[in-house]
Amino acid sequence: MKKDDTTIYWSLLEHGEWSLHIAASTNGLCYIGSQNKPFDELRDWAAARFPGSGLVRDDDRLQPYAAELSEYLQGERKSFTLPFDYRGTAFQLAVWHALCGIPYGQTMSYSDIAERIQKPAAVRAVGAAIGANPILITVPCHRVVGKNGSLTGYRGGLDMKTRLLQLERESM
Repeated sequence: MKKDDTTIYWSLLEHGEWSLHIAASTNGLCYIGSQNKPFDELRDWAAARFPGSGLVRDDDRLQPYAAELSEYLQGERKSFTLPFDYRGTAFQLAVWHALCGIPYGQTMSYSDIAERIQKPAAVRAVGAAIGANPILITVPCHRVVGKNGSLTGYRGGLDMKTRLLQLERESM
């Protein structure tokens, strides 16, 4: 993997019971961590996705992202307006783009996403791409459920997924 000289700016968003590491490049939000996970999760992700990049804490730079996320966690925001900087394969990008099309408070299945990107046989690959989503909440992979409606894997853990879906149901 080639060296990436990008600086990744990060902050710790603490809102009520929520504690999430967030990070952005100069191009936009590139990472939202799992609920109550240590800084190591962010450091390891940055080392894998942006090898050679520097991690710099900058609460002021991340404040606009933290503000939108806080509004979401309060049930006051249903969509995000700030730029993203997600990097992945063309397939992952297609899946992540499709996730952004799932309306607030609604869910879709993995097979629905596969159909949406015109790869109906790629349900498992869709699951893998969803699992690689670096920007939890804003790229709403928590809105993807099993075909029978059951909650399935989530990088942030099923408790976090349950809480996000409940928040959205209650804020409709």
